[in-house]
Amino acid sequence: MDQVKWNVGVIGAGVMGERMMNAIRTHEKFRVAAVSDVSAERAQEAAQKSGDVPWYTNYKELLKKVELDVIYLAVPPKFHHAIALDVLAHKKHLLCEKPLANSLTEAQEMLEAANDAGVVHAMNFPLYYQGVFPELSRRLEEIGDVRRIDILTHFHQWPRPWQQTPWLAGREQGGFIREVLPHFTHLTYELFGDLHVVRSEVDYPADHDLCETGVSAFLRLTDGTPVTINGLAGIAHEEHLDYRVYGSKGTLSVVNWSNLFVGGHGEALVPAEVPQQDRLSLLLDELSIAMNGGDARLVTFETGVKVQQVLEALLGHEKVHYIK
Repeated sequence: MDQVKWNVGVIGAGVMGERMMNAIRTHEKFRVAAVSDVSAERAQEAAQKSGDVPWYTNYKELLKKVELDVIYLAVPPKFHHAIALDVLAHKKHLLCEKPLANSLTEAQEMLEAANDAGVVHAMNFPLYYQGVFPELSRRLEEIGDVRRIDILTHFHQWPRPWQQTPWLAGREQGGFIREVLPHFTHLTYELFGDLHVVRSEVDYPADHDLCETGVSAFLRLTDGTPVTINGLAGIAHEEHLDYRVYGSKGTLSVVNWSNLFVGGHGEALVPAEVPQQDRLSLLLDELSIAMNGGDARLVTFETGVKVQQVLEALLGHEKVHYIK
């Protein structure tokens, strides 16, 4: 028999944590049972919104003092590894934000620990649960042989106005390569399989503490299909994201996360209708299925490691340009 509600411990009550907690608070299978954040103000506010549940500024206290079924981890990437290993040592199911870790070694160790713990492990990749994903998948059959995939990520400001957090601007764990490109790397993996980086050139400002301002990369799918990445920040242009698949009979383009455009042979791209889905609710549905022992549609740490491999290769600095 299914449990009435799973108890969720939330570690990290920032922007992403709050979004997930809003979804958990209205979900029939989960409840926020405890919150931890290094900011006492944020932790207390989130706990009050969740029904005056216990709150902590040290996640280890949360793990020790509250009966929990699953942890949602929404802290900056460089803290994922240490916290995740503690969570997994407590044999708790784990839902983690992307990227999985701050290095490939850390990501692999997290996967190994999750497998050893025998728990459900998953990641939050919103595109996978949006209506655009099944519609894009369905329409791939209509465009013939895939000739190339182009990924464009342009930002007039980084971090974006709603993301004014110092770590996102830093080279150690921030930048749009780590923050945005995982979404499109994962999308490519789910649609087409493994991909590897052939070459990558990353532009950095002269200040060695600041993250990248540009990336130009060439990748290939296992079958040899080329994939390009064109990323820029700090340009006189509104934010624009475009994931474009060119085929021999048609083209598909996902613009700014949720807008799908389609075009046939010799045709201009036109908007396509995409069904609306509550992506976080769907993710939680699948997580509950997995926690009940069922087959679920989750992005596991195995896939997280594959995404991490691509990120590390993109950041491999084969050619690094410092802009004065």
